Amino acid sequence: MNKLDFLVKDLPDVESATRFLKQFTERHPAQAVKLNKNEGLLSDVLTLASFSPLLAATLIQNPEYLWWLDRKRSDSTVRNKEELLESLARFSLTNSQIEPQVLFARFRRRELLRIFLRDIRRLGTIAEITEEISNLADAILETALRIARQNLDNRFGPPSEIDGKGRERPSDICIVSLGKLGSKELNYSSDIDLLFIYSGEGTTTGTGSRGSVTNHEYFAKLAEMIIQLVGKQTGEGAAYRVDLRLRPNGSVGALALSVKETVRYYTKDARSWERQVLIRSRSSAGESRLFKSFFDAVENDVFSATEDIDTALRNVYRSKEQIDFAHKADKEFDVKLGRGGIREIEFIAQALQLSYAGKDKWLRAPHTLISISRLADRGLLNETELTGLFKGYSFLRQLEHILQMENGLQVHSLPNNIEKRLLIAKRMRFTNLADFEQVLVVNTANVHQTFIRVFGEHSMEAAKNTADVSSESKVDADKIPRSENGRQSLNNSQAQLLSSLEKADLRIKLTPERILVINKISEVSPKFTALLNAKPILVNTLQMPDSVFPERDYNRLFLDAVENASDFGTMLAAIRTVWPQFLLEIAIHDIFETIPATEIKYLQTRLAEASIGTALRLTEIELARRLSIDVGTLPVGVLALGKLGSGAIDYDSDLDLVLIYKDNITDGIGAHLDAEFFSRAVEIFVTILSGMTRDGNLYRVDLRLRPHGRNGPNISSKTAFVEYIGREASIWEMLAYVQTRAVGGDINFAKSAEIEIRNAILDRAVRENPDELRRESKRVRLKLEAQHSLERKGKEIDIKFGAGGLLDVYFIVRYLHLVKKSANSTGDRSTAVRLKEFQASGLLSDANFTDLNEGYTFLSALDHNIRLAIGRISRLPTANQPVLERIAAKMRAGSISDLLEQLTIHRLNIRNTFENIFADQL
Repeated sequence: MNKLDFLVKDLPDVESATRFLKQFTERHPAQAVKLNKNEGLLSDVLTLASFSPLLAATLIQNPEYLWWLDRKRSDSTVRNKEELLESLARFSLTNSQIEPQVLFARFRRRELLRIFLRDIRRLGTIAEITEEISNLADAILETALRIARQNLDNRFGPPSEIDGKGRERPSDICIVSLGKLGSKELNYSSDIDLLFIYSGEGTTTGTGSRGSVTNHEYFAKLAEMIIQLVGKQTGEGAAYRVDLRLRPNGSVGALALSVKETVRYYTKDARSWERQVLIRSRSSAGESRLFKSFFDAVENDVFSATEDIDTALRNVYRSKEQIDFAHKADKEFDVKLGRGGIREIEFIAQALQLSYAGKDKWLRAPHTLISISRLADRGLLNETELTGLFKGYSFLRQLEHILQMENGLQVHSLPNNIEKRLLIAKRMRFTNLADFEQVLVVNTANVHQTFIRVFGEHSMEAAKNTADVSSESKVDADKIPRSENGRQSLNNSQAQLLSSLEKADLRIKLTPERILVINKISEVSPKFTALLNAKPILVNTLQMPDSVFPERDYNRLFLDAVENASDFGTMLAAIRTVWPQFLLEIAIHDIFETIPATEIKYLQTRLAEASIGTALRLTEIELARRLSIDVGTLPVGVLALGKLGSGAIDYDSDLDLVLIYKDNITDGIGAHLDAEFFSRAVEIFVTILSGMTRDGNLYRVDLRLRPHGRNGPNISSKTAFVEYIGREASIWEMLAYVQTRAVGGDINFAKSAEIEIRNAILDRAVRENPDELRRESKRVRLKLEAQHSLERKGKEIDIKFGAGGLLDVYFIVRYLHLVKKSANSTGDRSTAVRLKEFQASGLLSDANFTDLNEGYTFLSALDHNIRLAIGRISRLPTANQPVLERIAAKMRAGSISDLLEQLTIHRLNIRNTFENIFADQL
């Protein structure tokens, strides 16, 4: 089998992939030679071509995008608006002769290469993918606003207004997004629904070339120009289709209104479906404070405390029926509007929010999945319904993405043609059409059953009702805003937190002891304050901590929790219910400082290891169910790297894992335990730990350090893994693998593999040129520093990636371990213990040991306290003074300035030692 056949053999559309490569080679022979030498990129590009002829054509038309994609394809994070604005600015500089409309369309298409690749590789959740697509639209809108405003200012001068004290001030505008963009859940081919609001009436200064105009005229022209910039069709299409029909008075309304007039409309004249739309609204570009002012004024009309539940349900159902009527002639199944489709999930959430969020502000959550999970927490949806909605939403949104990215069209319908359906099924990771259609039927049936239950009698009287929606209007429930109001601030005062908890359901018991604990959590940790606000039922688990942490058998507690689970979804829900309790218990001991940070990390490590063990057990159960065989105990080993490998996992740490399986299985079911079987097992295992449910996920599982990285199988045989280290692993991989520790699975097998891996690394270290080992270790470290410095513009103190940060210490420790060329101890693998070992062996001078040990102790404590306060972030939160004060207090620093001074000294000492150790030898 040649390389191409190997790369395309498992793709859903082999013909499209091979045709693309042939066309690309004919059009760009020199580029094709270069592409064929980069197997990882070639694999990704062929995958894109197999899923999307649209993106295949984009790459043929723009071969330079290949090398951009090669740099970006390993990105695992969601790029925010600011990062995309920077990318768009750079793109503009290199394409300065292109009209803005074409520029925006090209930039969007280029970015979709990267986003869709993450999507089909399942490297991001549905929520992450749609958020990034939305951030992309925000960045384009922001840039279009800047261009349009500069143009109009040159004509008429900037607009101004008179404030309440008679003073002149500049006027501003906000582009409010509604619908999918308002919810940060934009599809690949969604319309963008916009509303333009400006600060107030007045006139422009008249300093431009055409004199003065009123603010109303200026901002109407500005809105029109923005629509042209992002929505005008060119030879390469438009960046977006812009829809303004949801603005006040629909298509006959003004393109832009003042905040005052917009508030008046929604509080006096708007119909119920128009206020329903505002559930999913936010600021996408311009001055966000204008949106906040507007939404603050209308929020109580959107979520009315006096709303009759029956009326709210009836109004939402009428909107749904009007949409159904408009599409009743459709013969193909519509994943958005069809029975049990996405629209029904959205309307379930909106109807219950409108019914109950008037009196319970916590239910005013912007995101669909968050919204329905909170509704379930309040008892408005049961566990079975919640699981069905989550599964249905995820499946249908993934299917919608596959449909739309084939040709970049706003498609929601499944074709009736069998061959086309089979291709879609393969793109959805099904091997046959029957399995795909069965899952589709189950998911839509579960959704529709909940829809019928929620709307009750209203779902039976559709023919009798006349919707109060004009024929030109569009009520789009695919809309989930992240408004400033909708996103509850979880760094609230203690009184606000208690008030929020008191409004929770009757299961919450606020005893005096629990109030004391809540106050302390609120005082020290916004992160865990957020957890309590999101899941108030956890209040019932709170108690004052003893000086000794209670003995917990997490493995047994997890298995007890899933004992009565009837299906996979119920098992996931069960462990996600108890896991936060365990973590919160650890955090409370941390917050009250009853046990040291080292023990806190040890306890979190135990919890992570138990989670891994439970995930493997549930994987065995699920495999047995899917394959209808007794798979027994999986013959796999789980090896940890990074923080888990060193036994010091902390809040929000990733689980850096490598998975291996036994060679030549000969037990009774050996025929089933091939590489494909193990790969399926890993997918289930990772889903259990990382899959997003209503309670979030347990951990982010990172398998990228496996042999051959993203291009390699997600699990290897032990022999293949050890051979890879001995023959192919790069020096930077050896630096990572030196931390390998057996943490799960067949533990005896995993430990034996750990020893073989360690010996293979040491054998390689002996064969490596010492100078090359030192130079490469330093190069990799400094490359990471440069990358993150560029991303952050050097404006913030990065205690991990920055000079003198934690990575300096980690790379020194791993490098010296390779230099030592002897097996490490099997006991404590912490960085502190390793430093002492290197001092004792003479690899570290006393002075260097002191600088590293003291510096690491300080940085490690600082990192821990940042994580406790606000979660995983490597940068010191210098812009958040209240949080920084809390961190300084936890660090026993007299003040923030004292903390910063100590940090500077330690970073200088660490970097000085780093330079000494990695200095070029004479």
